[in-house]
Amino acid sequence: MPNHNTEKQWTPKIVAFFCNWCTYTAADLAGVSRIKHAPNIRVIRVMCSGRVDPQFLLDAFAKGADGVLIGGCHPGDCHYIEGNYKCLRRFQLLQKMTTDMGIEPDRLRLEWISASEGDKVRVVVNDMVSKVTKLGPLGLPDKFKSWDEEMKIFEHSIEEKEVFEHV
Repeated sequence: MPNHNTEKQWTPKIVAFFCNWCTYTAADLAGVSRIKHAPNIRVIRVMCSGRVDPQFLLDAFAKGADGVLIGGCHPGDCHYIEGNYKCLRRFQLLQKMTTDMGIEPDRLRLEWISASEGDKVRVVVNDMVSKVTKLGPLGLPDKFKSWDEEMKIFEHSIEEKEVFEHV
């Protein structure tokens, strides 16, 4: 009798950009303290959340991430004085842009997590994984194919219109 459960169950892929001085250190503390969280995140350590280029986030989504998490120092505690404020301004713009692109707001998240908040890493990661799981796969790379097809149809209709205008 065939086993119908042989299909691999989908789990979200979340890319996390963590500040070296606070959130990355908190994630390390969580690991050392054996505080378990969902294994769905892939952490990229950056020196400061203010150094997270908006293109990094867009590239993560474009290459198949279902969610992106940014973690930085609490306001007023940035190792580089104002880096997290720079991150916050960029994040607010990116929220508007990704929403306009059809990416649900829960797929992009910014959290302030200090070096001593290992348990907060667990809470935030588990919460984000839960929310993104409910949303399902983003599948942006697949959407590019359908958008390309739409553009071909659009180009073809413009070419036809130009031909008829010259007749």
